[in-house]
Amino acid sequence: MKIIIAGYGKVGAALTRQLLDEGYDITIIDSNKKNLESGQELYDVMAVCGNCATMDVLKEAGVMNADLLIAATSADEINLLCCLTAYKLNKNIHTIARIRNPEYSEQIVLMRDFLGLSLLVNPEKQAAQEIERLIRYPGFRKREKFAHGRVEIAELLVSADSPLNNIKLMEMSSVTKCRALVCTVLRNGEAFAPNGSFVLKEGDRLFVTAATSELALLLKNLGIVKHKVKRVIICGGGRIAVYLAQMFEKGSISVQIIERDPAKCLRLAELLPNASITNGDASDLSLWESERLSVEDAIVAMTGLDELNMIISLYVKSFGVSQVITKLSRTESAAILDNLSLDSVIVPKELCSNNIVGYVRGMKNHSGASIAVHRIADGKSEATEFHVTKDTLNIGVPLKKINLKKNVLIASILHLSQCIIPNGDSTFEPGDTIIVVSDSDKAISRLNDIFE
Repeated sequence: MKIIIAGYGKVGAALTRQLLDEGYDITIIDSNKKNLESGQELYDVMAVCGNCATMDVLKEAGVMNADLLIAATSADEINLLCCLTAYKLNKNIHTIARIRNPEYSEQIVLMRDFLGLSLLVNPEKQAAQEIERLIRYPGFRKREKFAHGRVEIAELLVSADSPLNNIKLMEMSSVTKCRALVCTVLRNGEAFAPNGSFVLKEGDRLFVTAATSELALLLKNLGIVKHKVKRVIICGGGRIAVYLAQMFEKGSISVQIIERDPAKCLRLAELLPNASITNGDASDLSLWESERLSVEDAIVAMTGLDELNMIISLYVKSFGVSQVITKLSRTESAAILDNLSLDSVIVPKELCSNNIVGYVRGMKNHSGASIAVHRIADGKSEATEFHVTKDTLNIGVPLKKINLKKNVLIASILHLSQCIIPNGDSTFEPGDTIIVVSDSDKAISRLNDIFE
């Protein structure tokens, strides 16, 4: 499959890496020669320098024979024009546009067919939605939704006083007293696909799959009690802050945004009349001392600097804040957090690229193709959602009699809206939804690929 990626920034680079690993033919377009040279130094790709919204540049990139165009430049208008032009040149091409401006949200959906858009992605809005879920349903470091929200993979940290510390996984159900399965353990930066004899240790990051209804019971039985948030303090007044504040506008949670740019503060005040806007520097420690932080507050650190976000998060934790969420722009920074006592980490470009990769896999193989993909455990494992069809192998066969590929796990089966945490006697039928967890270096695009 031939894919053109227009815009070689953070998202473009992440997509190039992921899609090349899966064997796709990639061409990148960017108006910045240095960006293109950087991409060609790292990857074996064709590169075209120029304005991706022009016919000549798109033709040079091979748009007439391409299967997919992903427009991910920094300008929404360029992305839209790029997709529209590509669609006019090649009626069979699929197009994906990154649209970030909140002011365009409603009209773009209405004009989607006219513009020839196959998929719209908004990293900032996706990040805001993820942060909002973490704040409304606290207790987990991260949560990934599957099967329209009926199944989740949630991340937990094993602390020194956790009931899970030093127990074998086969004994976990006696502690949690709920239906949940540990599908991956991240220890000292290494991902494990654990068996029943695996012993959990302090500092382990667990990725647990369960029905959404079971997650509250899991937290309760582990003694992880989080106070209900009454105030969210957002450091940085970017697009994510606007989306997030709008989500909380009608609720019982108040929003305060700390922004150092006076002009941006005035703009935020116009957009968000119900939010409290503070013109100040979130890195100023005296500002936090005057805020009278409590366990009923949640802090979201999302300035433009990853290092500053981490420092702010570490500092406000010392005030006893119950929930701290850190936004990172670079996935490389996430590795540092293994040794830091932080709560949740959000990487917008990762959320965006996962969404696009899931769409690409669905294009490649329509029968039994993946319908959602999420990278977990700092990108070292992958959780993929599939529908079981009549063409799926091993229908009705107990799992204990099925040979799966190495480091592949069926984490859950959704049958007639019932979430099943599988055991050896479990089976799947046409119409079921299956969540599969595997090593991230094993790109699984079809359900039948998991079988030996």
